Amino acid sequence: MISENVALNPLDPKDLIHTFGMIGVWVILFAETGLLVGFFFPGDSLLFLAGVAASPVADAIFGDGTRLSLAGLMIGGPVCAIAGAQLGHWLGARYGRRMFDKPNSRLFKREYVAKAEYYFQKFGPAKAVVLARFIPIVRTFLNPVAGVLGMPARQFFVWNVVGAVLWVDGILLIGYVLARQIYDAIGDQIDRYILPVVALIILISVLPIFFEFLRDRKARKRGEAVAVIAAATAAGAVDAARDAIDGGDDDHPHGHGGQHRR
Repeated sequence: MISENVALNPLDPKDLIHTFGMIGVWVILFAETGLLVGFFFPGDSLLFLAGVAASPVADAIFGDGTRLSLAGLMIGGPVCAIAGAQLGHWLGARYGRRMFDKPNSRLFKREYVAKAEYYFQKFGPAKAVVLARFIPIVRTFLNPVAGVLGMPARQFFVWNVVGAVLWVDGILLIGYVLARQIYDAIGDQIDRYILPVVALIILISVLPIFFEFLRDRKARKRGEAVAVIAAATAAGAVDAARDAIDGGDDDHPHGHGGQHRR
């Protein structure tokens, strides 16, 4: 037992589930969303494999006695993710930018904070809190950034709940539903295919962000077109007014000339 724990790879979701079970999933969800040092945990792949581990083929894939409770995961998982994110927001509101006032290191880079701030400013507080759940690293740093930037705790809590339920339960259910098909196709060698599967999940999860970028780009182009039309209309109005003034000036000499000839 001791040798297994020593050999545990904390970045391998299969090892984490096999060793710590459902409690380990809860703890990692809390740490990844609430503690700045938790950004390197494999949240997406862990949730997917946890869904597989809650399915009827769990023991065949992970070993006897490793099947997890789907209800426990779907209730406890979002609760831990919500609690972690709320802690991150509180730390940001309490300590401000002092939290990020540290040099770059292997566990911290200022670009992580800048990326979180970018999404917060780009999409607004509500969308940013929800969408950030599906973006590794950003989901860790956006929570304290929201606190630093003054997002009210009550507003943050509402969208924190929405994002946590969509992220946690959504990926859990994907793993649970696909578990039988995965086992029939590849047997117990799921660890060989976890990276492509998780990459597909992340790709699907960031599609809303991609669509937001497209919508924003179209709106920006539409705004530029309206601005060009407005500028052209204004220029035309100025030219018309100038012509009217010039025409009025031309009429005055003729009038005076007629009076002079009389």
